[in-house]
Amino acid sequence: MAREQLRNGREVLRFGSRGELARGLAGQVADVLGQAVSRRGAGFVAVSGGTTPAAFFAELAGRPLDWERIVVTLVDERLVPPDSARANQLLVRERLLVGPAARARFVPLFEGGSTQGAGARAEIALRDLPWPLDAAILGMGVDGHTASFFPDAENLEALLDQHGAKIVLPVKAAGAAEQRLTLTMPALAKAGLLALHIEGEEKAAVLDRVLLDDETLPVGAVFDQATVKVFWAA
Repeated sequence: MAREQLRNGREVLRFGSRGELARGLAGQVADVLGQAVSRRGAGFVAVSGGTTPAAFFAELAGRPLDWERIVVTLVDERLVPPDSARANQLLVRERLLVGPAARARFVPLFEGGSTQGAGARAEIALRDLPWPLDAAILGMGVDGHTASFFPDAENLEALLDQHGAKIVLPVKAAGAAEQRLTLTMPALAKAGLLALHIEGEEKAAVLDRVLLDDETLPVGAVFDQATVKVFWAA
């Protein structure tokens, strides 16, 4: 593993393989959650969907945590049925909430049913969780979106508003295909560990643009407003 310490608290960890990355990220997240349980009696983590986190989920699920005191939620979710292959929560249920980790409390952003009012329902469901997040693991698209902060989101300014009062907001964006819900910038920025988990050379090129302060990429706004630790492997 190669470590790069950059300005503004930015840190980039470059791993020799994706398996090594999954183990390294799982180890750091487990440490943060274990410390949170010892310190305040609960650990709280938000994870992302897609295909990238599968190996990380499997590694984290095997860590010897007091899972009954861990709360898991999602960074973002598509407004699709919970058992849809497009649902981020399906991957979480199948790869993370298994074995001892099945004892964790999982709070999805969307329970299914009508999409009307889904944002308000998610806001209520998440309001009483043990904020702030101890860890949040973000992904990133080659268009520079992270969470559901898409470049063409109709309400991108509200999503990124560091003074916003909402935990969750709905998202409409042509680049997103489905309507979505996402945690907002203030909810993510206060996480004890805010990790960006990316793989492949194409995303490394996007990361390089972010580190050069490319203001056209939404993920750059996250780097501007929070301390982000990047976990990358080819």
